[in-house]
Amino acid sequence: MSKLNELKQHLKRGHVYRREELAHWSKSVDRHLGALVGDGTLQKLSQGVYYYPKETVFGQTPPEEEVLVRKFLKDDRFLLTSPNAYNTLGVGTTQLYNKRTVYNHKRHGEFMLGNRKFDFQVKPHFPAKASPEFLMVDLVNNLDKLAEDRPAILKNVLNKAQSMDKRKLKQSVSTYGNVRAKKLFEPILQLSNA
Repeated sequence: MSKLNELKQHLKRGHVYRREELAHWSKSVDRHLGALVGDGTLQKLSQGVYYYPKETVFGQTPPEEEVLVRKFLKDDRFLLTSPNAYNTLGVGTTQLYNKRTVYNHKRHGEFMLGNRKFDFQVKPHFPAKASPEFLMVDLVNNLDKLAEDRPAILKNVLNKAQSMDKRKLKQSVSTYGNVRAKKLFEPILQLSNA
């Protein structure tokens, strides 16, 4: 069996691999990667990141975003979200964005992984999962980046905040809020302390 076929034996469909992982099974990893990308076995998603696509009746499936981001970062500590998540809050955001945001501790900037764009933002704190309270604070933090009617959204955010769990909202504002978010929510949160 050729060394290239030996390497293929270790690959599993639907998995994302880093170059250094594949180097365990090949002494000529770059030559073998070139051949595997060339014959369509692997797809190069980013520098040093490769995908062995799953085949379905509809064609090849893209890798799961969480798996892709985990391999790219070499870290499990990240929050993958999108401005589209703000639409679930019921505060009047309606735009759809073709962008994924990755809060993490390692990488900053926009990266194309495969054919998808990810906006990596280094943050000291972010939750493991996006709660409504976190999304509300994150919306205010990122309002300048959104194509929405800002005054109307802020008014709706303040109205919605009245009916949210004040303890959880206060925790999210304190931990994740920028200066504007802290100022905006302060009157509501102080009223809840009275």
